[in-house]
Amino acid sequence: MRLLTALVLLVISFGAQSFAERPVRIVVPFPGGFADTLARMVGAPLSRALGQPVVIENKPGGSGQIGAAETLRAPADGHTLFMGHIGTHAINPHLFARLTYDPEKDFMPVTLLVTVPNLLIVHPSVQATTVRELAALAKASPGKLAYASPGNGTSGHLAAELFKSLAGLRVLHVPYKGAAPALQDVIGGRVQFMFDTLAQAYPHAKTGRVRALAVTTLKRHPATPEVPTMHESGFPDWETGPWFGLFVRSGTSEPIVRRLHSELAEALLVPEIRDRLAAQGADPVGNSPEEFAQFIRAESARWGKVVREAGIRAD
Repeated sequence: MRLLTALVLLVISFGAQSFAERPVRIVVPFPGGFADTLARMVGAPLSRALGQPVVIENKPGGSGQIGAAETLRAPADGHTLFMGHIGTHAINPHLFARLTYDPEKDFMPVTLLVTVPNLLIVHPSVQATTVRELAALAKASPGKLAYASPGNGTSGHLAAELFKSLAGLRVLHVPYKGAAPALQDVIGGRVQFMFDTLAQAYPHAKTGRVRALAVTTLKRHPATPEVPTMHESGFPDWETGPWFGLFVRSGTSEPIVRRLHSELAEALLVPEIRDRLAAQGADPVGNSPEEFAQFIRAESARWGKVVREAGIRAD
C-alpha cells in the first residue's frame, strides 16, 4: 500500500513538474488597461518558472464573454489561462439573462491576483466633507445629486448602488463608456460623485480637483492614510472594489492547477512586481484555489443581491 501511494504521488509530482509543454496563453477579455498590464507583470516570472513563453492575448467584447469563449475552446491542460475579474465571475451571472459561459462550471480558479480599492470622491463644490454629510445632502434633495460610473453593471456602478441602498438615497446614475470620461465629468462638476479606483482618482484628490471622502478597504490604505474608510464612515464591514484573478478550464488536472498557483503566488512576492502594483493602487493576494473559489461565491451572492434589488440589466 505504501509503495502504491508513493508511486501515485510520484506520478502526480511528475505531471506538475513536466508542465508546460508549449507556450502558455493568458487571455485578457478587456481592451488594454490594468488587466493587460497585470497579465504581463505576472507573465514574465511565470514564463521563467515554466521554461515556456507566456503570450498575452487581448480578446475584448461582450463584457468578457468573447475572451471566455476563446478560453473554453482550448484544451483543459493549463496552457490557456483566463484573466477574470469581478465582472466576469461575480456580476455577469446576475446581469445577463443569457450568459455564454457558466463561471462556476466552466472555470477552475487558480488564484486571486489583486484587489483594487476604490475611493468615494466628490466635486469640490459639493457641500460634503464626509460620507455622512454626502448622504445627508442627498436625502435633503432627493433626485438632485448624480453619480458617475464607468458603465452599467460595472463595479463602480454597483458600489454606488450599494451606498444608495444602505443609506436610503434617491440619486441619479449617469453611466459612461469607461472610467476616464466618468472621472472627467466629476472633475468638471457635471456629475457630483463616483466610486473610482484609488490609482486613477487619488492624484486628482491630492491636487484638489476632487475631494476624497472614503476608501473602500476595511482598514485605511497605506497610499491614502489620511482618508477614512467606509467602515469608519458608518458603513460597517464595507469592502468593495474591482479584483482580478486567473482561471483555467474546468477539467484541468489538480497538479497543474497547483503548479500554476504556486508559481503565480511566488511572482506576486517579487519586490519589483509589488512596487509596480502599489504604484497602480493594487494589493497583491495570491490565495489558494479553494480560498479564491470561496471568495468568488461570497462576491457573487453580494452583488447578485444588489443587481436584483436595483433592477439592473445588461445594456
